[in-house]
Amino acid sequence: MPWNEIFLLGRRKSKQPCEPGASGAGEQHTLQDTRAAIEELSQAVRNNPESVEIYLALGNLYRSQGEIERAIHIRNSLIARPGIDPALKARSQFELGRDFRRGGMLDRSRQAFEEASVVLGRTEEIELELARLAADSGEFERAAEHYGRMGRALAQAHFLARQAGEHFRLGDAVLGDKFLKQALTVFPASPEAWLASVVQATVSGNIELLRVSLKNACANIPAPQRFLLLEGLLEALSAARVDNGGGTGAKALEPSRISELVQASVQVLSTFPPDTLLCYYCAKLCLFEADLESAKHWLEKSLVLNADFWLARLELVSLVLTDQDLTHFLRDQMAYFISHARKSKRFVCQACGFRWDRTFFVCPRCRSWHSILFRQEFS
Repeated sequence: MPWNEIFLLGRRKSKQPCEPGASGAGEQHTLQDTRAAIEELSQAVRNNPESVEIYLALGNLYRSQGEIERAIHIRNSLIARPGIDPALKARSQFELGRDFRRGGMLDRSRQAFEEASVVLGRTEEIELELARLAADSGEFERAAEHYGRMGRALAQAHFLARQAGEHFRLGDAVLGDKFLKQALTVFPASPEAWLASVVQATVSGNIELLRVSLKNACANIPAPQRFLLLEGLLEALSAARVDNGGGTGAKALEPSRISELVQASVQVLSTFPPDTLLCYYCAKLCLFEADLESAKHWLEKSLVLNADFWLARLELVSLVLTDQDLTHFLRDQMAYFISHARKSKRFVCQACGFRWDRTFFVCPRCRSWHSILFRQEFS
């Protein structure tokens, strides 16, 4: 029986009826499916011990279940088998590299992938695995090289920007600028690279550089992704208020310099055609400096553009709450509601629906690049 049919047989055998409404029923079905497939493949191996493909499939199932030692044992037994076809041996080494990576053995994983590439060549599969290994090891420049060989400019720019950030953190602005230029040459719309440029200008207190970087960033980054830049700008301004700048090695900036940075940012953003998020972040910048009247103005503009933008409405309610003649009890209830509503996850992956309260460039669930959106409408 072909091994792919064994998978289907395993799924059919595992479908037992479950109690309606039982907790975790979907997860239980998945576990049963995998275990049934493992049993069928194990039986197929006993019946046909020479079938390398079945061994590979069984090892993959063990890895998916987290049984790394069993998966590694299967790969090693195949690699040591005398007379095995070189291509199948290389495929076993490739899967062994994946096993090692899943088990956290990064050096051994890289070695296995390199050995597989001797026969298989530098395929995109191998380049991708090596790129992920380099990224996991903090070798961002090497990761960028691997993505560059695959022609993935977006990911290449991402890791060049991260390498630039490392140099900025260590105080080497020359090397940091060099890697940023490389990133923007590879992918001019890279929000990661522009963000690194804006953050560096902010924590160093360079107002003119911030103006230029922020203007060029907003001109090059697609409007739906600008919030990634502006979220980072607010974080950098917060970091500039304390010594060591959130790990950047920078000293705290004078309050007057921070005010100038905020004013410069709002002035630059005001030159672009208004959109809902741009107005919202202008309001957030004004709130950063406790400029409540300007913040109200920008929040109202944001709601004119999108009356259903829940977060702008929430901030506006919070601002006008102090002007209302409310009982102490009602004021406390409103404050409680607002504080908890602010904790709602603002960011969502448009590819898989994953929600998070922090920005991300790669979805933690489905690994999609730049799939993040700001949830403007509350649901």
